[in-house]
Formats: sequence, structure tokens, C-alpha cells
Amino acid sequence: MRRLPLALFATLAACRAAPIPDGERFPAGTQFTARFLQVGDTKVRYIDAGEGTAVIFIHGLGASLYAWRKNLAPVIAAGFRVVAFDNRGFGSSGKPAHGYTNAAYARLVAALMDSLHLPDAVLVGHSMGGEIAGEVAIAFPHRVRALVLIGAVGLGTREPLLFRVARWPVVGPAILAFRGRGFVARLLKSTYADANKVSEADVDQYYAPVAEPDYGRALRGVLREFRLDGLAGRLDAIQAPTLVLWGEADRWVPIARGRALAAQLERSAFLSVPHAGHSVQEEAPGEVNRLLIKFLKQGLPRVPENLASVTDWRGRGKSIDFINRMVEPIAP
Repeated sequence: MRRLPLALFATLAACRAAPIPDGERFPAGTQFTARFLQVGDTKVRYIDAGEGTAVIFIHGLGASLYAWRKNLAPVIAAGFRVVAFDNRGFGSSGKPAHGYTNAAYARLVAALMDSLHLPDAVLVGHSMGGEIAGEVAIAFPHRVRALVLIGAVGLGTREPLLFRVARWPVVGPAILAFRGRGFVARLLKSTYADANKVSEADVDQYYAPVAEPDYGRALRGVLREFRLDGLAGRLDAIQAPTLVLWGEADRWVPIARGRALAAQLERSAFLSVPHAGHSVQEEAPGEVNRLLIKFLKQGLPRVPENLASVTDWRGRGKSIDFINRMVEPIAP
């Protein structure tokens, strides 16, 4: 029986595949160039392109700026400056043992804005990145022109057993030491409504940073220090106009959480995308980009008017939720 754990760990270790080289990581082969910037005590990898109002994209747990690969170019083409970065502990950015509290992440975003000489910006956050965007809006309200929260945590989420076990002493580090490409693929596919839309190239991009030696330590730090329900009871402090956007087939953060989040914000509009899961901006980029750009072009100029007065977000024949009421379907 003593041999069983050793055999299990050996099997898991054998599943570790070689990651793609750094030179093949996104944004290689695209119009973008990634750079590194020392932000406080963290080395941050980022993209900064375009002109106009700045839109900062903040990815979620276990992701990187690759999560925004289908969104950046359309937003630039619409006349905006985009900034996307690998957050502390993820992608190719620094992976210290600590520094993963909600407040620490908010300070990192503000410091990145300082380094890029951005007095303010629109923050677009997905999942954990949505919680961080909300934290910035609370701690630094003058720096946030508007928020777009996509499948955002903040009121909690459904955690896989692995995440809970990873917090345990002794067992947690041991489990995270054996993280393979197959497990990354399963997690990534679980964030889509249609898992067939996840390509092998997508898995390669997500797995590359996971295979780095310090990734397990960083992920454990995030799971132990970051509160996924950190915005509970605090959403009324957010005054920035906010678009809350959700995939209707989200299994990680159910759509009911999205509606509850929007209902507790002072100035919010709630929209959902059918046939899309948690990674809605990757699975249904066309619809997400259309709604995002419409918000940037039509929502922001209307501030400080109530966002619910904008009645043509979705297009013909579709209805949308604004705060706690349903806007009538738009006539064809």
C-alpha cells in the first residue's frame, strides 16, 4: 500500500509535457509586441498598443494576456488604446511566494497605470480579474472611468476540489508539484460551453507558464491569500458605470451570481451571451467585442446618465437586463 502514493505521483509526473518555448508564446506572430516593466517588486509582462482612451484588460485565475487574444485588435480598431498584462503570479510575470491579496493586486494595477502614465482608464476584468477591477474602483475611484466585469468573481464561485486541497499544508504543495498538460486542458475546456472550441494551440499557450518551476508556489499563494468573495457587501462603493457581461452556460460562476452582482451596483447594465461558458470573451469573441465596443462608444459618452437608458445594445429582436428590470425586446 505504501507504494500506491509513489506510483500515483510517478504517473502524474510522467504526464508533464514539455511546454512551448518562450518565443512561441502569445503575442508571437501577431501585430503585438510584449514588453517587460518593473512595477514595484514585480516584473510584469504587458502589451500596450493603440491610441485614445485607455482600456486595461485584467485576466483571471490561471490565465495570462493570451485570454484577450481575440479582443485586443477589435478594440484598437474601434479607436482605443489597449493594455493587457500577465498579472503577478501568472503568465510570464513575476511569481513571488506572497503578494496575492485583493488589495495587493489593486495596488499593482494602479502602479502599472502610474508606470504607463495613465491617469485613468476603463478596466475590463474577467473572473478573478473582474474582482481585481472592482477593488481598483473602490480603492482608487478617480483612476477608473468605467468597468466591464466579465464572468467576475467577487461574490464567490464554484471551486474544484483541487483548489481547496491545494491550500492544505504539506499535501497542497505536493499536489501542485504534479500539474500536467492534460489537467490544464480539462480545466480550460470546462470554461467553455462547447469544449470542442478549445484547440491544442490554446492548451499549449495556457500550459506554458503552468510548467514553470515557480508556478505551483505562486498558485498556492493566490489560493491562500486571494478572496474570491472579496466584493461581498462592498459593491455599493463602486460608482463607476459598469457593464456586467456573462456567458449563459457559465459553470464556474453561475449567471445568477452575475445578476446579483449587477443588482448591487449603483450604475450597471447586465447582459448575457447565449451558448457561451465562463471564458465568454474567448468562446464568443464576436458578440463580446460588439457589446464591449458599443459600451465604450455609447455608454461612456452618456455618463453620468443612467446606462439603462441605452436600449439598443444587443441588436434587433433581443432583450436585455438592466439592473433589476428587463428592457422590452427591440422591434425588428
